[in-house]
Amino acid sequence: MKLTRRDALKASGLALGGLAIGGTGKALAQCLPHGPCYPDTTHNTQRYSWFDKLPTMDFTQTPVAPGTPFTFPTPSDTPKLDPDEMRITFMGSCTPLLRRAQALMSIFVEVGWKDNKAVDQVIFDCGSGCTRNYSAMGVGYGRMDKIFINHLHGDHTADLSHIYCFGPSGDRLSPQFVFGPSPSGVKSPRPPRRYYDDGINAFCANLREAWRWHTESFSFQNTSYQGYQLPTQQDWGLPVKPVPVSDDPPDDGYAMIPIQLDWTKIGGVAYNNPNTGLKITHFPVIHTRRGAMGYKLEWYGPDGSWNRPLSMIYTSDTKPEQNTILQAINRDPKGVAKGVDVLIHEMIVPPEIWAMEFSHLNQPGSGPNWDNVVARSTDVQNASHTPQGAFGYLLSQINPRPRLTVATHFPVSDDTIACALESVNKHCPDITDLGQGLTWSFDLLVLRVYPDRIEQYRAEVLDYGFGPLYAGPPANLKNPPKYSDPYAQIDRTYEIKSGNDTYCDDGY
Repeated sequence: MKLTRRDALKASGLALGGLAIGGTGKALAQCLPHGPCYPDTTHNTQRYSWFDKLPTMDFTQTPVAPGTPFTFPTPSDTPKLDPDEMRITFMGSCTPLLRRAQALMSIFVEVGWKDNKAVDQVIFDCGSGCTRNYSAMGVGYGRMDKIFINHLHGDHTADLSHIYCFGPSGDRLSPQFVFGPSPSGVKSPRPPRRYYDDGINAFCANLREAWRWHTESFSFQNTSYQGYQLPTQQDWGLPVKPVPVSDDPPDDGYAMIPIQLDWTKIGGVAYNNPNTGLKITHFPVIHTRRGAMGYKLEWYGPDGSWNRPLSMIYTSDTKPEQNTILQAINRDPKGVAKGVDVLIHEMIVPPEIWAMEFSHLNQPGSGPNWDNVVARSTDVQNASHTPQGAFGYLLSQINPRPRLTVATHFPVSDDTIACALESVNKHCPDITDLGQGLTWSFDLLVLRVYPDRIEQYRAEVLDYGFGPLYAGPPANLKNPPKYSDPYAQIDRTYEIKSGNDTYCDDGY
């Protein structure tokens, strides 16, 4: 008898997503003995209750008062970090299935506190829509100068355009550093079967020229300041020399500096700053095309002297693979497993759930269109992602477990979370409650990581508030703009000029 995919799943008791690493070819009977978990239609699919259970952190105030002594970058507009705190904020948390509640992936990490600002800070990915959350959280462009890209998909890079283009209009009068993978080395199957230059160097070079009209048109403003010293390769422990991709002065806000990383290396150093104690390494993961990477961040304390660093892994998008397990076990040179504090790993819902959501159904469907949607979602899963059962298996293989594991890149709601937690629990019976060792990210989830504890919060922000305070360098410290006259680049032939019978210059 011919069975549809849906009937076969129900008959076999296959757990949706319950696949072991490398287990896509196993017989159905070898998978976990529990049936498919479809979203419970009695729950509100528009709600994520865990959000409301967390305590809040208030980001609605601007504690930096006018007249604050000048420092650069500008003083922080957000609540102070503790000296021994690593703070992880999810500025985007979802898949390309666009949702009003969730921007696409971006994670902001700050460490320590000194001289009225974080000791160091970095960004991992900058997906579509995330910059509105940075603005709401009081994070200015001057604190967004180091961006680490895991792979060059649009949903992980789209808001780089906004960050780069408008940084000098805000408070980033220094170069934009972008870390990312070297070329994939994949040959095109179509004639002339060439290798594409698809690494971060070419990405940044093309992006910089694509935004030439924008950068020139805004260069009647100051875009650099006096006395800026470009960090050297040794200052930041970089694998390559920091060189802008175009002809911009190396101290300019429109200088884009790619730091190309050999994506094939396991444990390759991307950034190692002895002055801040922050170290970031990378390792290959598996996602649609060669060149995707995961990152491990380690912070050795305000003075770089801690023996045991606070640590975080961010895999971004990946199929389940061995490198993440080994990086999370984190053996020292003597072979002792040290573990990590926070593991942030992607998870997706199973193909049938995607099909239900895309088709706006409460139960699995049938027919050619249904089968096509399921097949398409299955192809994406097989090439790219970690389904919820595989996530549970992967976590079960990590010993010691991370102090906190965060599933991300996931469309959160009460029904999808309940289904996913059930799949994870089949592999990890000790994980039964949300928040106890495992949680799901949402926009503006804030993790405060200390040597002895991890605290989870949700940020309270102003939905209609303006961005952070831009103090910036005083006027006498800014270099002259490229175009000294704001009218220098425009044709005023057809301008309607101000006057008594038109409008006032003061804008009112």
